[in-house]
Amino acid sequence: MLSPELGGAGDEPALDFGGRTLTYRDLDRAIEEWISGQSDAIVYDASTLSVPDALICVCAAARRGIPVIVENPDARPYRPSIPPSAFLLVATSGSTGRPRPLARTAASWYDSFPAFTAITGVAPTDRVLITGPLHATMHLFGALHALWRGACVTDDPSRATVVHAVPAVLREVVRACPRLRTAIVAGIAVDEGALAAAGHIEVVEYYGSSEVSLVAARRVPEPMRLFEGVDADVRGGLLYVRSPYTVLGAPDWFGVGDLAELGDDRELTVRGRGDCAINVGGTTVIAEDVERILETVDGIAAAAVIGSPHAVFGETVTAAVQLDGRAGLDEIRSRARRVLAKEAMPRRWVPLPTLPRTAAGKVARGQLKDLLR
Repeated sequence: MLSPELGGAGDEPALDFGGRTLTYRDLDRAIEEWISGQSDAIVYDASTLSVPDALICVCAAARRGIPVIVENPDARPYRPSIPPSAFLLVATSGSTGRPRPLARTAASWYDSFPAFTAITGVAPTDRVLITGPLHATMHLFGALHALWRGACVTDDPSRATVVHAVPAVLREVVRACPRLRTAIVAGIAVDEGALAAAGHIEVVEYYGSSEVSLVAARRVPEPMRLFEGVDADVRGGLLYVRSPYTVLGAPDWFGVGDLAELGDDRELTVRGRGDCAINVGGTTVIAEDVERILETVDGIAAAAVIGSPHAVFGETVTAAVQLDGRAGLDEIRSRARRVLAKEAMPRRWVPLPTLPRTAAGKVARGQLKDLLR
């Protein structure tokens, strides 16, 4: 197992967040003070802390070898027990339902950091912009990797050289990041609109889940490939993963729940959630494919798609759309017909002021289905 210690030292910047600046010397001292101030604690809870204090808390837990909880304080899962070897106590994003509790060892993340460094190129001189809360595991992973690498974790886009973001956030944040050289994208598949917004910036896309962590990655436009040590299998169209990076208690082969295809040279193509497959008269329509196309249509700022029951076709497509004010719904329907196959064309359109999203930026499909009933 790799050491979870800090990768920087001395006066090198470690945290520049929320108006608070800490060097690696300051951070090391703060971690030791946290440990001495809570010497009797057998588990830490970083869930309600600011990002700097939460990272100090997590690093203190790693140094002591005790568990630390990093959950959404507004949607905590029921956690009946803590496994003896647990380090991080986190939860699923809740995109399709209530968050589920997860527990992982320190090694299940830290041992993947060298491979993640190789694909992303994050260096000690980088300032790594975190664009979401730490209870969204992609942001916690990105922040801990940056500190392990000796880089600076920041919320200041004007000085950031690397950003962790979901595609929808990348579209917005890239305009405020004049020094950005690399965008690390996860959560959902990167779309053409996000790539266009990134422009000359190198985009690294990785695929994983809260349960299995890193599975595959690519430098756009190269194909996605499995990480070394990770195996995958497709059963009935659904992806199963065997990995050293899974959470505690996971089966040897973990069913991720995504539709996928495996190609030569460990290439992986992910087509979206298995529960996002819509059967329209015998034709399988992938909700996330339709969403990516709709978000290229002028007048649509964001889109989310679900299947709705139909007496004849089995299901039809329903689209919830967030409009940008440049076109009315009739014109948008007309534009969509030009780019969507007949089966994928939404029968029902529901304009919403904003789409419900998880903290990680994914569409909260459970909430969306409740809204559209």
